[in-house]
Amino acid sequence: MTPSPQDDPRTLVSTDWLARHLRDPDLRVLDASWYLPAQNRDARAEYAAAHIPGARFFDIDEISDQRSPLPHMAPPPEKFISRLRAMGVGDGHQVVVYDGAGIFSAARVWWTFRLMGKTDVAVLDGGFPKWQAEGREIEDMPPVIRDRHMTVSRQNHLVKDVTQVAHAAKLGEAEILDARSAARFRGEEPEPRPGLRSGHIPGSKNIPFTEVLNPDGTMKPPADLKSIFEAAGVDLRKPAITSCGSGVTAAVLSLALERIGHRNHALYDGSWAEWGMYDDLKVATGP
Repeated sequence: MTPSPQDDPRTLVSTDWLARHLRDPDLRVLDASWYLPAQNRDARAEYAAAHIPGARFFDIDEISDQRSPLPHMAPPPEKFISRLRAMGVGDGHQVVVYDGAGIFSAARVWWTFRLMGKTDVAVLDGGFPKWQAEGREIEDMPPVIRDRHMTVSRQNHLVKDVTQVAHAAKLGEAEILDARSAARFRGEEPEPRPGLRSGHIPGSKNIPFTEVLNPDGTMKPPADLKSIFEAAGVDLRKPAITSCGSGVTAAVLSLALERIGHRNHALYDGSWAEWGMYDDLKVATGP
């Protein structure tokens, strides 16, 4: 097993890397699988049936700000702390997050950890599908939990609200990157959430999150990622704000930006679930 030059415990690690470190006492693995209703998949039931040994299940919908009418908004720090401590995850742990799609929802949890000031966290490249395809060890037993103290320091610069995004769009201060499909971005396909207008934030650029991934669900190498951003007309000298339908796949673009060394990026937490709801916010259609 040769180490991958792409392995970085703060962004992305390979299945080889995880297999080598799986028994490390300070490693914690999280299954952050989450699916859209149309996918007809039960993430928690799939976790109970089979997961990477020692993995805990991170419920994106429950570990969120449930005071908000918007879906799975970032949790308050005290809720994040209490839920992670209950999972036996805390200070001094190296965290690896995976999902059942390859790279889909795991990046959202990676971003949430970083929002809370925790940087020793990586996404598993290719996720559970790659792990299983390689015939690696799985189990159906819940992990043994030992409480670990956790401290957080919320990094407010990593998240944007609707007012900040509207300001940035109006002044052209940042590149707004939309991770939704091209058809949804152009307004040619209805939104999966009822009551939302179709289209995109004026001035935003479309990079469907699938474009930064290989067919096997792994992330493309940094040189290719840089080319994808540049081909979409993104000025990488400017700050970036990532967006999508509800703030999940936007984090895949955030992870890609981090992989190419573009550190000045934030995520629009409300994303289109919020922007598409307000009639007083402008919507653009077409390419």
